[in-house]
Amino acid sequence: MPTQHTVRSFDKELNCLSKKIAEMGTHAVHMVERSIIAIVHDDKKLAKQVIADDIFLDEAERKIDEEAILIIARRQPMAVDLREIIGAIRISVDLERIGDMGKNIAKRTAILSDVRQADPFYHGLEAFAALALKQLNEVLDAYACCSLGRIDAVREHDDEIDSMYTSLFRELLTYMLEDPCNITVCTHLLFCAKNIERIGDHATNIAETVHYVITGIYPALERPKDDQTYRLGAGK
Repeated sequence: MPTQHTVRSFDKELNCLSKKIAEMGTHAVHMVERSIIAIVHDDKKLAKQVIADDIFLDEAERKIDEEAILIIARRQPMAVDLREIIGAIRISVDLERIGDMGKNIAKRTAILSDVRQADPFYHGLEAFAALALKQLNEVLDAYACCSLGRIDAVREHDDEIDSMYTSLFRELLTYMLEDPCNITVCTHLLFCAKNIERIGDHATNIAETVHYVITGIYPALERPKDDQTYRLGAGK
C-alpha cells in the first residue's frame, strides 16, 4: 500500500513485493484459463504446458518469503508497513494454491480425452470458471489500487461462486443419473468444479487479507456461504 518513507530503498523493497504479487496473480489467472481451455477443447499439449508452468508460482512464493523476511530483519517495520509485508506472504500462498488448482484441472485433460462427451457437458464448467476468474481478477485489481470498496465487494459476492457450484453439481449429477456411461466424465468434471470452487475461496481469502492490510482489522462478519451440494440426493 503506497506510503512514502524517508529511506527510499525501503519504498523500492515494498514496491518489489507488490510487483511480484502482481506477476504471480497474472500467472495464476493464465494457468486456470488455459487449464479450462485444455479441458473444453481436448488440448493435451496445452494441459502439459499448464502443468509445467506451475513451477513458476512455487519459486515465486519462495522468493517472496525470503525477501519479506529480509525486509523485516533489515527495516523492523511497524503498523501498515508490517501488515503489507505479512499480507504479501499470505497472498503469495493463496496464489500458489490457485496455481495448484489450475494444474489439477489440467491433469484431467488426458483422462477426459478418453471418455469425450458432447460439448454441453463442458459449458457449465466453462461458465463457472469464468465467474471464479472474474472474482480473482477483481481482487487482484483491488489489491493493486488499494480499493477497500472493491475488496469488500469481492468478499460479499463469494456466495455467487457457491451457488453456481451447487447448480453445476446438480447438473452433472443429473447427467450421471440419466446414463451410467456419463459417470466417468462427470466424476472428473466434478473434481474440476471443486477446484474452481476452491479458487473462489482463495480469491476471498486474498480479499480478507487486503482488507486487513488497509485497515488493520479483518472483516468482522462471517463471509456468506451457499454451498448446498451436501443436500443433493438426500431425502426430505
